Amino acid sequence: MTSVLRHRHGRALGTGVLCAALLCGGTAGAFAANAGPSPSPTDKHTSMSPSPSAMPSITARADKSTVKAGETVKFTGRTKGLKVGSPLVLLHEKDGKWTALKATAKVKTGNSYALLAKLDTKGTEHLRVASVTKSGKVYSPTVTVTVR
Repeated sequence: MTSVLRHRHGRALGTGVLCAALLCGGTAGAFAANAGPSPSPTDKHTSMSPSPSAMPSITARADKSTVKAGETVKFTGRTKGLKVGSPLVLLHEKDGKWTALKATAKVKTGNSYALLAKLDTKGTEHLRVASVTKSGKVYSPTVTVTVR
């Protein structure tokens, strides 16, 4: 009779130890799986390509939409993804090509900037702010200012 009891207790004990090991191992495996993301082909959130919000960007706004020739216009805006101190330059479109004006600025703490430009050429000016980063060139949307 004692051999049967030992055998049943041994089996029950072995089953309990095995269950506990599987539960602990499963918990540890689940914890380890959640410790760091591993990209999978079907998981869109952990892909290695940068998300649109991580891409550098620049906004631009002119304080005046119409100015007299020779008058100064102040351009302000914010940047995302650019380091403080990054240089910015004002570009204008002339004969279908974007050329730099002498107006420059640097990204300030808080990711803002302000630059002044004296516009001399009469007509409609299409302007944008640009920055050259290691990942490429970044441009603001075009701002239109009429010079009379």
